Parts: sequence; C-alpha cells; structure tokens
Amino acid sequence: MTRIRARLAVSAAASLFCASLVMPPARPAVEARAFGAAKTTRVVLLGTGTPNAEFDRSGPAVAIVSNGAPYIVDCGPGVVRRAAAAAERGIKALEAGRLGVVFITHLHSDHTLGLPDLMLTPWTLGRTEPLRVYGPRGVADMTSHLLEAYRLDIENRTSGLEPANKTGYRVDVHEIDAGEVFKDANVTVRAFAAAHGAWKQAFGYRFEAADGTVVVVSGDTTPAGGVVDNCARCDVLVHEVYSQTGFEKRPKEWQAYHANSHTSGPELAQIASRAKPRLLVLYHQLLWSATEEDLLREIRRGYHGRVVYGRDLDVF
Repeated sequence: MTRIRARLAVSAAASLFCASLVMPPARPAVEARAFGAAKTTRVVLLGTGTPNAEFDRSGPAVAIVSNGAPYIVDCGPGVVRRAAAAAERGIKALEAGRLGVVFITHLHSDHTLGLPDLMLTPWTLGRTEPLRVYGPRGVADMTSHLLEAYRLDIENRTSGLEPANKTGYRVDVHEIDAGEVFKDANVTVRAFAAAHGAWKQAFGYRFEAADGTVVVVSGDTTPAGGVVDNCARCDVLVHEVYSQTGFEKRPKEWQAYHANSHTSGPELAQIASRAKPRLLVLYHQLLWSATEEDLLREIRRGYHGRVVYGRDLDVF
C-alpha cells in the first residue's frame, strides 16, 4: 500500500509539472475601473514571445475584445490554442470558432506562423465565414500559398465523410496602407507606419472602441514609429521592448540589427512619457542576459506611469 501511495504521489506531481509546461499560471486582470466602469473592452495577451523558442511564451499575438467580438493583432505560433485557453478562463469571445479577423503588423515569421492555424483550425471547429486578414503588401501571396500548401487537407475535409462546410477555410485579404483600415459597430481600426529594419511596410494599430476605450499595439518598431501621436493618452499601450542591459552584452552585429529594428527600455520610457497611456503593457520582450526587474527599472527611471510586464494570457 505504501508503494502504491508513493507511485500515486509521483504521478500527481508529474501531472502538475507537465501542466505547468503547457499553461502559464493565471494572473488577475487589471481592474475594469482603471479605464472607467462603463467600459467593457478588454485586451488579452495571447502571446508575448519572440523568435526564441521559450516554452512558456507563444508567438506575438494580442486580442482586443469589444462588445463580445474578438479582433486579433498578429498571429505567432500557438495563437489559436492560447485563444482557447483564454476562452476557458472566461473570455468566451475567444472560442476558436469565433476567430474571424486578424491585423498583421509585418511579415516576419514569428508574427505570422500562426496564420494557417487561424485560417484552418476555427474552420474545422465550425466557422463558416472566411477569415478576414489585414496587413502589408505580400500578405495576399502568403495566404494564397498557404491555401495551396493545405489544398489536399481542404479537399479531404470538404469531399470526404467529414461534415466540413465549404466556406470557412477561405480568406478575405486586404493589403493596406496607413489610415483607417476597418470599421464595424464595435471598433474603428487605424494602421500607422512603424519603422522596423529593412521592411518596406510595417504597421502598428490603433483601436477605438464604441465604449470609448482606445488601445494601441505598437508592432515591432524603433522609436521612429508613430506610437506617440496614435496613443495620445490612450487607455492601453501594448509595446514591444528590449533590455538595454542585455543589449550591451550582445555581439556588435546583433546590436546593429536590434538598434535599427526595436525599442530599448530607456527609449520606451521616453515614448511613454510623451504618449501618456493610462496603462503601458510590455510584450515581445527581449531580455537576453537581463531580468524582468532590470527591464522594468530601465523604464521606470524615465517613466512614472503605470507599467506592467506582460505575460501570455494576461487580461487588461
């Protein structure tokens, strides 16, 4: 009997350990009163990761949920399963079959590897409308090639015994320029130019919800992007960032790349001081050898507003 109990204890411990690898621990959402009691729009971090293969961070993806409708910015690896996890935790708008629109900041692989997931998984789970995709030039080619890559899968599901519908896998693509790119009863979405390395087109997005909430997602950008003008005391600014402490220990060639493509902690402090968001949320964080505390210190030296170190499945 003692051996059986020991085996059960080991099995339970192993199960808990495995679960911790799959799902990061829940953290309480920021109180709704931070943005006004009447506002119901929520920001959900579906992924805060980078190209680094970190087991507890999915690829970059942010959901803005307004009036029960989900709008996703970027689709890094794991986006649909992270959305399902958020739905399980109470954000029902992020159930897989309801994911129908995505705004892509740029075409780097870590921001788009979840695109076939968004195209096909919600369809297999009942979505009948085509996925609407908004993004820079080149995204139409990307989606058409992905449809061709999965042609046999689509043919099998639509012509075999599986009762799949014949519309939900399709894609309605919009290659955009800066300006208003989307509007419905819940949100108005404006794209603004971001400066990100050698990309000819990269965007950040400003969401203005019908309840008055304003959310800005920076996308990957240097401080030369249009975040300050588009935030202008917005409710939530979700901004990428790297640690200057870690950056200083990087090889020179990587320093040249990151300085020309991303935003450091001290630079973000300057941006936030000018943009004045009610809440600054860090995502797509590059730490290298630094710590979360190092990065937060870098920002707080020059910025005295509310700042949160974002983690997957945080809700604001």
